[in-house]
Amino acid sequence: MKVYLDTVGCRLNQAEIEYYARQFHAAGHTLVADPQEADLAVVNTCAVTSAAAADSRKKIRHISRAGVDEIIATGCWSTLRPEDAARLPGVRRVVPNAEKDRLVPDLLQISEEVFDREMLERELIPGARLRTRAFIKVQDGCNNRCTFCITTVARGEGRSRTIAAVLEDIQAVLQPGEHGEEAAQEVVITGVHLGSWGQDLEPQTHLKELVTAILRETDVPRLRLSSLEPWDLDESFFSLWSDPRLCRHLHLPLQSGSAATLRRMARKTTPESFSRLLQQARAAIPDVAITTDIITGFPGETDEEFEETLEYVRAAQFAGGHVFTYSARSGTAAARMPNQVPYPVRKERNARLRAVLAESARAYQEKHLGQVLPVLWESATALGPEGWVLNGLTDSYIKVRAVAPQRLWNQITPVRLTGWFEEGMQGQLAL
Repeated sequence: MKVYLDTVGCRLNQAEIEYYARQFHAAGHTLVADPQEADLAVVNTCAVTSAAAADSRKKIRHISRAGVDEIIATGCWSTLRPEDAARLPGVRRVVPNAEKDRLVPDLLQISEEVFDREMLERELIPGARLRTRAFIKVQDGCNNRCTFCITTVARGEGRSRTIAAVLEDIQAVLQPGEHGEEAAQEVVITGVHLGSWGQDLEPQTHLKELVTAILRETDVPRLRLSSLEPWDLDESFFSLWSDPRLCRHLHLPLQSGSAATLRRMARKTTPESFSRLLQQARAAIPDVAITTDIITGFPGETDEEFEETLEYVRAAQFAGGHVFTYSARSGTAAARMPNQVPYPVRKERNARLRAVLAESARAYQEKHLGQVLPVLWESATALGPEGWVLNGLTDSYIKVRAVAPQRLWNQITPVRLTGWFEEGMQGQLAL
């Protein structure tokens, strides 16, 4: 059977479809890059914003128009709106999040033990989902109750995978495949609430122990942590970065620089405690890139509260980040709050914040101009006689573009940063 996989949204969704790829491959099926070639498609949907939900529906319709008449919808949007998902063209099955880990064995009517008996080789997802980095799910669900977040409703309570299970997955992606698939050069560990990993295990433990075990038990060239809530970290956590394989990049969602707005969001942090955390991280990890998430136009956000956020973000000097225009999600507390901000105001605030983040991102990059940094090349496009156009990432998450005489896809090479292009920095190979 030929299978097409696609996803919308977060790194956790990406990690899940990568695991499906390995299972389908182990069961003897073939992944294809184009839905027109597929007998079956699996779409991992998202509901974090109304735009993400719309993108999920759009992907399913696109796949149906390509001729696939057996589509499985899973993920957050289809979990929250199963009847709507089932009505979309081509959808033959809706798999809720609570059952998605068994999606492949249930579909193929084989025991999960088939996949447990031996290490599942890495299977690269062809086409747009081709990745040099391997995303590994270590945790799912969330016990926080941020008032804007629908993901906690869709994903359920927090639950951690064991160290042994995580290590097995990582060891698998670090091995080349039998059909020439290259081993991953970077592993990204991810979860809905990654920093809560270990709190539900017996005995209770902390994410620091998982990271320590990965670095000790594997020869992973680069290890990256996905988004971490600030209240899960303390100064001792940053001692992990004594190992140079741990990427110097922290994504710490702030959401607002106003204490009043944070209280309405039910965030377990304050502007003051977040600032202390930034200082501790920067003191412990030289040249660390700290990125963030901000929501503009949260219910009740006054002009004064927004200006507080604007000044806070300007002072924090983040290396980049995402700005989300508040999107009311049915089923969340925030959707029922009074004083909803008019949509044009939300959008105007979004643009102002993005401009501030763009300035601080440029300032972070300027500090590295002329430096030689290792880059993992994520794409290589044939240029002609001149060679290849390469695009990749430093460990500090700077996007780099360079021209090379050879295809260096999935290799880490030293690069001198020489200037800028629209999405990041230009570089020259320093081999």
